[in-house]
Amino acid sequence: MKKLIAVLIAAMMCLSAAALAEETYRVGICQLVQHVALDAATQGFQDALTEKLGDAVSFDVQNASGDSNTCSTIVNTFVSGGVNLIMANATPALQAAVAATGDIPILGTSVTDYATALDIDNWSGATGMNVSGTSDLAPLDQQADMLHELFPDAKTVGLLYCSAEPNSKYQVDVITGYLTALGYTCVEYTFADSNDVASVTQNACNGCDVLYIPTDNTAASCTEAIRNVVEPAKKPVIAGEEGLCAGCGVATLSISYYDLGYATGEMAYEVLAGGADVSAMNVRFAPNVTKEYNAELCELLGVQVPADYVAIQ
Repeated sequence: MKKLIAVLIAAMMCLSAAALAEETYRVGICQLVQHVALDAATQGFQDALTEKLGDAVSFDVQNASGDSNTCSTIVNTFVSGGVNLIMANATPALQAAVAATGDIPILGTSVTDYATALDIDNWSGATGMNVSGTSDLAPLDQQADMLHELFPDAKTVGLLYCSAEPNSKYQVDVITGYLTALGYTCVEYTFADSNDVASVTQNACNGCDVLYIPTDNTAASCTEAIRNVVEPAKKPVIAGEEGLCAGCGVATLSISYYDLGYATGEMAYEVLAGGADVSAMNVRFAPNVTKEYNAELCELLGVQVPADYVAIQ
């Protein structure tokens, strides 16, 4: 009997040790709004972690439907629920997560500029906080060159974006310098939210030869409304990312948001399973950019693109 008890105790200890070794992780995902680019980033993130951790990781995926206050509610629920990591998809989601916790590791994706989003001076590549992630910024100088390549005779560029998105303002400020150096006159047209997108777009079409829209979440969720204005006005749009271009643009210098999310998932694995210090991890960028065009809109607007552009599928 004593031997049997000893064997049972040893077996229980082995089972307990195995259970401890097979640690499971709970990850909360807060996505600002549903649209193609952000959806792809979330999917890439989940795929990367699932490939590496299998059933040892579970996800709580929540969508804020474009409402920053809802982002706060979502991430506060994650914090109170004790998740092991928060993935914040888009700038307002990242800002809400940072406001909610200084302890739980946070990884952002689809965030253009972390220094702007988090109000960090003397940017070095790492935040020094419980935050890192990936940036969706395609080279703005190359975007300006693309606009010039396609529309060398244009005079005025309308910069269309949401005034509530600081990363959009950052992109517009930077690309204005490049476009001005190329001889264009740049005029900003800002909308506060989706309610005035159409009217502001119409003003931009009335005053400009070509429009530029940065990676802007509000614009990305309103591409149909924008297209309904720019198409009859015969005004081409250079877009900051593929989803925008597919909806209302003629060309874009695009990254893969799926690949960007996947890279974020690899970072999450380093934090969760490898013990990496998220505060010391440099923000990472998409490895490749591609010149893409919207074949349908290009044909409708009579825009000719060079042979090295790839049609958006």
